[in-house]
Amino acid sequence: MDDHALVRQGFRRLLEDHPRIQVIAEGRTGLEAVELARQHTPDVMVLDMAMPELNGIEAAEQIAHHHPEIRLMILSMYAEETYVRQALRVGVQGYVLKDAMDLDLASAVMSVAEGRPYLSPGVASLLMEVVRDGREASPEDPYERLTQREKQILQLVAEGQSNKEIALKLGISHNTVAVHRANLMQSLGLHRTAELVLFAVKRGFVSPR
Repeated sequence: MDDHALVRQGFRRLLEDHPRIQVIAEGRTGLEAVELARQHTPDVMVLDMAMPELNGIEAAEQIAHHHPEIRLMILSMYAEETYVRQALRVGVQGYVLKDAMDLDLASAVMSVAEGRPYLSPGVASLLMEVVRDGREASPEDPYERLTQREKQILQLVAEGQSNKEIALKLGISHNTVAVHRANLMQSLGLHRTAELVLFAVKRGFVSPR
C-alpha cells in the first residue's frame, strides 16, 4: 500500500470511530473527488491539498460550484495566509493542518457539518495576526491569473507527466499542451520544469518526492 493510501486509511479510521460520522466514499485523486461529489452528494467532503491530478483547492472550487450544498474541508501541511485565503475564497468551510498535535479530525468534520467554520489553531492565529496588524490582503497571486486548463497542466507537469502523457489524459494535442505550459510558466515567472515542480510543492499541490 502506498503512503497516500496509508494516510487515507488513518484518516478514515479517525472518522469511523465517531458514532455520528459515516464514511460513504473515498477517492485517490482530485478528479475522483469531483466525481464522488456528483455520485454521492455527502454532507461534508474532506479534501487533501496535495491530491494528484487536481489539487484540493481546485477540486473544492469545482465541487462548490456544482454542489453548493456540500460543505468542504481542506487538509494541508501549510498554514500560509495565501493558501488559506484561496481555500476560503472558493467556498471551503474548514482548513485543518495535518501536523497539528491536537488534531481532532472528527470534531472538525462535525463542526463543519453543523454549519460552523473550523480552522486549526495555527491557521486561526495567523488570520488573527493579519486582522490585528491591519495588514492589507496579499498582493495578487500570479497563480490566480492562470486559466483552469493551465492550472490543470501545472498540476500534471509537477506530478512528472510529459507533454505527450498530458495530451493523452486531457484529450488535446501535444502542441496545445506545449503552448499552455509555456504560457503558465511565463505567467508565474518560471523558466525550468524544476522551478515549476518546486512551486507546486511549496503550494502543497504535490508532495515532495
